[in-house]
Amino acid sequence: MAKEATPGPAASQLTVQQAREMLRAADLRSTASRLAVLQHLAQFDKPLSHAEVADALVPQGFDKSTLYRCLVELADANLLSRLDAGDHAWRFELRRGDEHEAGAQHPHFMCLDCGKVTCLPEVEVKIVPSGKKTLALGDVTEIFLKGHCTECK
Repeated sequence: MAKEATPGPAASQLTVQQAREMLRAADLRSTASRLAVLQHLAQFDKPLSHAEVADALVPQGFDKSTLYRCLVELADANLLSRLDAGDHAWRFELRRGDEHEAGAQHPHFMCLDCGKVTCLPEVEVKIVPSGKKTLALGDVTEIFLKGHCTECK
């Protein structure tokens, strides 16, 4: 069972009407499970795994596989960011404000000891080529910094 996630200081509330408008703008139907997922993720200032979302919403009557499909569909519709920290567990977070634009995402930090993932919206990461050669990276979609958090250090 996943460790229970608790809302952080940057958490916000998302009304049912706001969630419906987001779904409508993304050409998705407003289902109870999609609304619940959007409202749940809006309460957190960090990405959550499917297990963390399921721990909160299954007791409310939602099915784990339905929640997983919702997370993937909402990420495919660019309402959520889907993050891969390399530990075989995708994490999802609500895209807020200008994060709907491609490339407007913030970096994340993952502790190699406890696995905690933290958003770093106040950190700007720039990739600059060394020398005169230009980088042929394409579009960078996510940046993960990995190390040891202050609690595990």
